[in-house]
Amino acid sequence: MSSKPAAARLPAPTPLDAAIDTALDERRLVGAMVLVSHRGRELFRRAAGWADRERGKVMRDDALFRLASVTKPIVAAATLAMARRGVVDLDAPVTRWLPDFRPRLPDGSAPDITLRHLLSHQSGLGYRFLDATADGPHAQAGVSDGMDDSGITLAENLRRIARVPLQFVPGSAWFYSLGVDVAGGVLEAAAGRPLDEIVRETITGPFGMTDTAFHAADPMRLVTPYVSDTPEPHALAEGEVVPVYPDTAGIRYSLARALDARAFPSGGAGMVGTADDLMRFFEALRQGGAPVLDEAWVAQMASNETGDAGPPDAPGWGFSLGFSVLRDPALTGTPESPGTWRWGGAYGHSWFVDPARELTVVALTNTLYEGMDGAFVNELRDAAYATLQELA
Repeated sequence: MSSKPAAARLPAPTPLDAAIDTALDERRLVGAMVLVSHRGRELFRRAAGWADRERGKVMRDDALFRLASVTKPIVAAATLAMARRGVVDLDAPVTRWLPDFRPRLPDGSAPDITLRHLLSHQSGLGYRFLDATADGPHAQAGVSDGMDDSGITLAENLRRIARVPLQFVPGSAWFYSLGVDVAGGVLEAAAGRPLDEIVRETITGPFGMTDTAFHAADPMRLVTPYVSDTPEPHALAEGEVVPVYPDTAGIRYSLARALDARAFPSGGAGMVGTADDLMRFFEALRQGGAPVLDEAWVAQMASNETGDAGPPDAPGWGFSLGFSVLRDPALTGTPESPGTWRWGGAYGHSWFVDPARELTVVALTNTLYEGMDGAFVNELRDAAYATLQELA
């Protein structure tokens, strides 16, 4: 990719600075790295707060973050790259490559599941952290959500996932799931290579994402994660379980997993990376996907696959092959344009791409879950559009 254009001149402080400062001052965030690009030029860059509060380490531009579900669009793009090459088929049953992956409905039938179902979360699979209780069906099967220290292989995790009953007929509904982990297993089987090699060869290498991988090569750059709490966030402990939503089992977090090169590559949650790498990735997709994809494949990746049946907590949004897609801004009260892409990550991240406005925002924080779906997410979004208005 070409070298980074010079940043635009903005009056200081900007609305973006104000949103970040407010979240830090109110102790909703410990630290953040925020990048904003407009029309292919860097509009805003700021590393703020603490990378490690207790050790007095300030946040840096090159900080490494555990990406959690920000991994998903990366592996989804790798899947489309392999489909473009004819290595996989988005609409073929995944049993073509994983003959033993046959999860069943409660009636005992085993309907076909495709890569399209897996990437759009229409497969009928679920997530352990979304089970109603800690001893739910995924726990009983020993399934890993890709952020714990399970010590099992990807193949073993797929075997365990297949033991959990499907929640619905594939293609008939939407439910957030381990589908992208399964897609990673399909890629390994189809290509005959480990997922980390496939992702490096198809995505992170061509897009110049030199710091993004399935484990951290430089532990000193990894930020310390914190959990939203009062009067201020507390440091996340190894093995701590933190519910994402009320009345759910929650995620078991292993901080050590990001340093373990032997941990299986979780296509849905397992990567680490930097804000700059992610900006390169999302901007490359926004501009057509070269040299990995072309505009037609990016359009397919960003198309709404779910109709009106997208994420239930986000009215007006559908879901594509890797992230949510805005159908109707009026339903959700957002300044984003129709067709905007958006998602986040449980360690405290959010990002969005507004193709119509040529705007990309990457916000990596070290505070879960404020940085993923707390007030800061909408505050930063609104500040980004306010900044565009100031430049108009």
